[in-house]
Amino acid sequence: MTSGDEANESLSENSPLLAQRSGKSDDGAIHSSQRPDPQHHPPDDDTPIAEEPTTGKLLLVMGSIWFGCFFAALDSTIIATLSAPISASFHSLSLLSWLASAYLIANAALQPLSGRLTDILGRRAGLIFSNVFFAAGNLICGLAQDEWTIILGRVVAGMGGGGLTAISTIVGSDLVPLRKRGLWQGFANICYGIGAALGGVFGGWINDVWGWRIAFLIQVPLTVISGILIFFTVHIPVKPSDQSAWKRIDFLGALTLISTLVLLLLGINSGGNIVPWTSPLVLVSLPLSAVSLVVFIIIEANYAAEPVIPVRLLMDRTVLSACLTNWFTTMCYFSILFYAPIYFQVKGLSTTAAGARLIPASAGVAIGSVASGLIMRKTGRYYYLSITVQLIFLISLAIYTSFQLNTASWQPVLAFLLSGFGYSGMLTITLLAVIAAVAHADQAVITSASYAFRSTGSTIGIAIASAVFQNILGRKLQSRFAGLPGSDDENKYVGRLRDSLEEIGKLPPGLKEDAMDCYMDALRGVFLTTLGIGVVGAAVSLAMREHVLHSNLARK
Repeated sequence: MTSGDEANESLSENSPLLAQRSGKSDDGAIHSSQRPDPQHHPPDDDTPIAEEPTTGKLLLVMGSIWFGCFFAALDSTIIATLSAPISASFHSLSLLSWLASAYLIANAALQPLSGRLTDILGRRAGLIFSNVFFAAGNLICGLAQDEWTIILGRVVAGMGGGGLTAISTIVGSDLVPLRKRGLWQGFANICYGIGAALGGVFGGWINDVWGWRIAFLIQVPLTVISGILIFFTVHIPVKPSDQSAWKRIDFLGALTLISTLVLLLLGINSGGNIVPWTSPLVLVSLPLSAVSLVVFIIIEANYAAEPVIPVRLLMDRTVLSACLTNWFTTMCYFSILFYAPIYFQVKGLSTTAAGARLIPASAGVAIGSVASGLIMRKTGRYYYLSITVQLIFLISLAIYTSFQLNTASWQPVLAFLLSGFGYSGMLTITLLAVIAAVAHADQAVITSASYAFRSTGSTIGIAIASAVFQNILGRKLQSRFAGLPGSDDENKYVGRLRDSLEEIGKLPPGLKEDAMDCYMDALRGVFLTTLGIGVVGAAVSLAMREHVLHSNLARK
């Protein structure tokens, strides 16, 4: 945050006498000299594209959008309980991994395009397009007669789901002043969190009662209702332009960005899960992703008239810091969500019971989102709040590293509560930071960029955690079980224990405790790695600057 002395030094003989200095405004916000330089943004860049609605109208608009977001969140986790019955229906175990990966890759690849495309074509058109694709994808899945068709359905649904979540955030920024934005984003996070939390339960219940196809088909009419509500409630104007919409779209930039993300996520999701890390699929896709990224940067920086993601924005200190904070912290959070349940299963709990232990994380997400929003609405500041939230998140990661087989039951509850609180608080704060650091004209594209960092962070985090877990577990099992008397080959114990946690319970006394220790060593390695990444994320967050959180859309 810029001090008063620094503000005085920044004034020159050519500075306007009535220029507003750094300090408190009449609404209590802090005016930072680090705001975007006006010479890089035309005056109309800071002109809002819509008028601030009344609270009732805003609730109607956002509620209509969140209705679709709820199902997008539910659909992202519904596959957790449906993968096994779907794979059994098509007699294909290889389908298991692709069902989740296809949705996540398509989701992450399309989200970054949402900002610029809806700037050009309109928010309502983008939301209706997303609802149509989401409904079509679920319809394809529900009617699929072979495995490739259902994978196609997951890709189409992922394209729609990614747009629903990203555009809903953009619309919120169009209609809500920054000072109030955090609170409304907190409500959105709660809606999304409830949907994601209920996905597995909903899928399992529907499958038990009517079969897995109904779990997809039942979402189609509900998504259509979401599209109809959006058609009648969302009316955000598009800024006029001399060029036609299709001429303004950066097709080459969009193509290279999609290629970069698809190749990156395909390689990371496949490596170690579907194919070995030395597979040609991984060795080809990851280098090609790097090449595509370089081409994308060159196009966006030098040739695109209206870039999908303007490279200059990522050169801003606050924007880059917030995006990287989002990236590293998301790596940590998803690693925890993926591997913490294994801890409970090692202790002997069922899959359902282990999943239920994640409920405090959902509670933490709800509390962290709303609390951060309320604090920023009251104070108009976020820098020191960001530091506090990051410290809370690091404390939770430290608690995970202390887990033992005899750890008291309250410690995991506290760890999940704090990590959910810290993660959701981080998401809300970094979103406001990047929006406050850019002009109105760029707030949609920078929101999309932050989603790209979040999406890739979740996948990369799980991949890193998986590599650490498998390497440590394999080494520990080899040292304790290979060459045991009466074991004619290592797969009698090592191979089976690496493939299934259920094998632990089948071991004779003595060996069972050894196997549990091996798993705990591997989990501790994951938690320590996560703590290290979390420290990097917290350090990066310190580079953010304090920008003004205005109380009106005009930012005056």
